[in-house]
Amino acid sequence: MEGANPLRVLLRNLFLALFVVLVAGPILAVVVYRFVPVPATPLMVIRAVEGRGWNHHWRPIDQVSPALPRALIAAEDARFCEHHGFDFDALQKAYENNEAGKKIRGGSTISQQTAKNVFLWPGRSYLRKGLEAWFTVLIETIWGKERIMEVYLNSIEFGPGIYGAEAASRTYFKVGADKLTPQQAARLAAILPSPLKWRAVNPGRYVKKRTSRIGAASGAVRRDGLAACVD
Repeated sequence: MEGANPLRVLLRNLFLALFVVLVAGPILAVVVYRFVPVPATPLMVIRAVEGRGWNHHWRPIDQVSPALPRALIAAEDARFCEHHGFDFDALQKAYENNEAGKKIRGGSTISQQTAKNVFLWPGRSYLRKGLEAWFTVLIETIWGKERIMEVYLNSIEFGPGIYGAEAASRTYFKVGADKLTPQQAARLAAILPSPLKWRAVNPGRYVKKRTSRIGAASGAVRRDGLAACVD
């Protein structure tokens, strides 16, 4: 019997490796994190290596003030409970805004942000965007909205070495995440675009204005039921 074709063996092994890395591995990771608290993210590890510290305490969503998810939805993704991971209207507006030479604006949903925060490395590339889309589909399908918000609340960067609602609440306001007021929740949401630059305590004028806008929008989120999927 003749030996197997080396090229065929190589292609088969390559296919199997790609299947594990791009399909089986991601699905398994998402299934595990459907039930297990996320202990760390790539960004947490990178920041720790940079010497920024590591302040992270997992808190179930039912132990976080509802004011914070509402503020995050108001600030980041008003259609969070409606879309299936991608808000194409927001992406189109972001594209038009950026093409017009205005301030760079992203169109990522909370689902997309959660996918890249938990599973991917920082940076910009077509490969990373493709993986982000794949993980977004997976978490929308396997986790559902409440779990996505719970992981988002616990993995997002709120400052140097500060990750998640509990660490941010205790660091900035000396209370647990369950005790956050609407004003404090809006302040945390206000610093998210630049958490290493903007301050939740003694903020500058821009963050104060942004906090006010988010606070008003949070009221609309609650009134119109835009956070019903996580309330």
